[in-house]
Amino acid sequence: MAKAVKLADIGKRLGVSTVTVSKALSGQKGVSEELRKKIVQLADEMGYVKIRTPEKERKSYTIGVVVAERYLQENQSFYWQLYQEIAQRSITRNCFTMLEVISYEAEKADELPKIITEEKVEGIIVMGAFKAEYANCLVKKITIPMINLDTTSAGEACDAVVSNNLMGGYKMTNYLFELGHKKIGFVGTRLSTSSIDDRFLGYLKSLMEHGITWKEEWVIDDRDREYGKIDYASKFQLPADMPTAFFCNCDLSASLLIRKLAEAGYSVPGDVSVVGFDNYVADQFGEIGITTYEINTKEMARRAVHILTHKLENSNYTTGMFLLAGNFIERESARQVGPEVPFV
Repeated sequence: MAKAVKLADIGKRLGVSTVTVSKALSGQKGVSEELRKKIVQLADEMGYVKIRTPEKERKSYTIGVVVAERYLQENQSFYWQLYQEIAQRSITRNCFTMLEVISYEAEKADELPKIITEEKVEGIIVMGAFKAEYANCLVKKITIPMINLDTTSAGEACDAVVSNNLMGGYKMTNYLFELGHKKIGFVGTRLSTSSIDDRFLGYLKSLMEHGITWKEEWVIDDRDREYGKIDYASKFQLPADMPTAFFCNCDLSASLLIRKLAEAGYSVPGDVSVVGFDNYVADQFGEIGITTYEINTKEMARRAVHILTHKLENSNYTTGMFLLAGNFIERESARQVGPEVPFV
């Protein structure tokens, strides 16, 4: 019996991907007419027989991913990792991804991504926060299926997959209280992203439940609110009345705070305890492992691709906001200062 011809066999002969062959044979966008004819002709010559699933053939889509340029700076590769998870998950769904990095100038001018205006993709994932005006612009002007990942649109309804930032911030602050700390600060520029704001609200919730009044001087900015870029030189200004612990909105800010504390003569965790969020930082400070709240990037990517492909297949499909819980990871950056109480 002759061996069945596969899409990969056709792609290998023409030097193109399996996804390209699938698109050409199913009549989808993203393949030039000249290449489509070559693929169809070769498929006929090789005796390719299309195999359908019992229910319906799974379609292949090109998924666009857009992210602000500021998130792909040096040492800010959390979103590179998240994009890789999206790309890998998309392959398992027989889909292809295209990444477009949006410059600050394009964001400020409300310029739609080129992968949208040039009709390169059939669905879009907005990864990470943009300025509120631009985020709303995307929701209003993009007509293809869209989902937000690790962000929510300001004022406009859109399906989203996000970590449970408020509960994560609440748990991390509670952990510091259970270590005996009473003077707890927060590191993160409020009103710069919805994630930071939600983590700050979790911090406030914990303070209120413990009967502690928050102090403005214990809330330290880590980035420029206008551009959203983390700025070690002008931010991370330590207060005169130093807290005994800090909850930082992300591990990168936690790492930079540890460096700033060391420059000021403080040891971590000897003098000050520091905890973060994300469980991702490319270059932690020295040998200190940062206690943190891990975001499940694999599940975030899986869920985002799952929802978007369903939206592509059914225009009425919607999920609203999907919250994912994280995991507490204890390392060396925080220590007990009072009677020991188990953390749950």
